[in-house]
Amino acid sequence: MKDKLIALITSYLNEKNITGIAVDVEKPKIAENGDFSSNIALKLAKVLGKNPMEIASNIASFFNEDLLKENSITKIEIKNPGFINFFVSKDYLVENINEVLKEKEKYGSSNIGKGKKYNIEFVSANPTGILHLGNARGGAYGDSLARILKFSGYDVTKEYYVNDAGNQINNLALSIQARYLEKCGLPNEMPEGGYFGKEIVAIAEKLYQENKDKLVDESLDYFKKLGTEELLQNIIDDLKTYRIEYDKFTSEKSITEEYSISELLNNLKEKGYTYEKDGALWFKCSDLLDDKDHVLQKEDGSYTYLVSDILYHYDKYKRGYDKMIDIFGTDHHGYVARLKSSIKVLDNDEEKLEIKLLQLVRLIENGEVVKMSKRTGKSVTLKELIDEVGVNAARYFFSRYSLDTQMDFDLNEAKAKSNENPVYYVSYAYARICSILKNYPEEIKITKYKTLNNDSAYNVLEKVYAFREVVKNAALKELPHLITQYAYDLASEFHTFYSKNRIITDDEEVTKENINLIKAVKIALENALNLIGVIPPEKM
Repeated sequence: MKDKLIALITSYLNEKNITGIAVDVEKPKIAENGDFSSNIALKLAKVLGKNPMEIASNIASFFNEDLLKENSITKIEIKNPGFINFFVSKDYLVENINEVLKEKEKYGSSNIGKGKKYNIEFVSANPTGILHLGNARGGAYGDSLARILKFSGYDVTKEYYVNDAGNQINNLALSIQARYLEKCGLPNEMPEGGYFGKEIVAIAEKLYQENKDKLVDESLDYFKKLGTEELLQNIIDDLKTYRIEYDKFTSEKSITEEYSISELLNNLKEKGYTYEKDGALWFKCSDLLDDKDHVLQKEDGSYTYLVSDILYHYDKYKRGYDKMIDIFGTDHHGYVARLKSSIKVLDNDEEKLEIKLLQLVRLIENGEVVKMSKRTGKSVTLKELIDEVGVNAARYFFSRYSLDTQMDFDLNEAKAKSNENPVYYVSYAYARICSILKNYPEEIKITKYKTLNNDSAYNVLEKVYAFREVVKNAALKELPHLITQYAYDLASEFHTFYSKNRIITDDEEVTKENINLIKAVKIALENALNLIGVIPPEKM
């Protein structure tokens, strides 16, 4: 209906040879202002130099009796200072039921993306430890956004960049080797900057149990490969439990082997964007998009992370994506400008890369901030959170807020079996529908709906109808939390409808129409929750 009204107003503008003005149609916040409203007359007032009320009246007169009838418009009102308010028949809401039942899992999908190639890189935690709450939030956002974009016709690649080179991997190997030698009863020393996590001890214990002291003379490369593969697999397993699976893993080591670092540095030098200072090689990115310069090669000859990151993004650009989205922690704020500077200097369009920074997460229990795991005394991990509240609650809660806002994850709220817990509230709506529908498994064909004519029915059907628009906005604005809010609002409207209407009645026609209505609600709710990685239970 919204698209119809936009098209009709646009046809009026075309008839008057008015171009370049975007037509907006929105739902008014106050019900007495109609079902839909447009501010087009206010926009045109500046262009045409006329009173907006006069313009609004002219547009309204364009809607002759035939157009009104064809498009289920019952009334048009003009309201100061120039709004055009449309009142429409509710028939379109009821007729949408059969569309939902026909489209099923495709309901809400579209082709607004037109096959554009998107790359979303998220989590990408170093394979030196275990995933934490920041990874959990970034993971929920990245995966949900990918689902929404795919649902909207984009060609999406979910990518994990594996930092399997550099000093942190050396320290990982040395840490595992030291723990293994300790198991063998041999002299050893943990490296400076080593890793002391229980996962390192577990790897060393497994090595000793399987090999005893046969590996004491193995090279550091052996422990590098083993440690990286083992810890990366742990991360992959945890993410799979969290309902995240990737399309592509790209290794930092393979990138630095495929592309020549010396050629990159020579290229930057030839373009005049490097200089030497204090024995180090610097990137002159302050001449581009940054406010200061950064080291590429240290005095000892080793390279900074920036070098491999430049090569990695050079590789991504070569793959021909229309847009690339990197999701970093808020501590990477200063990294954005230098990375975009490197893209610009290599003659790529820096606007194709969007870097999103996820804000901090505080874990709250009994009103107090939880900083450490009760079991390990260390930071709370993703796995521990899932064990505590479940995947549904973790995915839902992390998808409730925009990525750029700090959030509190309330454990008590996430575990509560009451309507105070939004996951419980939404899941209960779904389970309640499933409970009713188990007695009505057969398809019910209805050509004309006649009994769904009360406000609570219209309200829930209006929310079902809105799903397409919500998905479209979530995709275009890259905001998964719009879907999360929609799922809650739809559940709320269903609960209200359920409380005010008997679903199963003595009147067969009423019952059948109610059954198809709640089937439509179930489809919209399930599709919405799937987009944020939540699988609602059929029984509670």
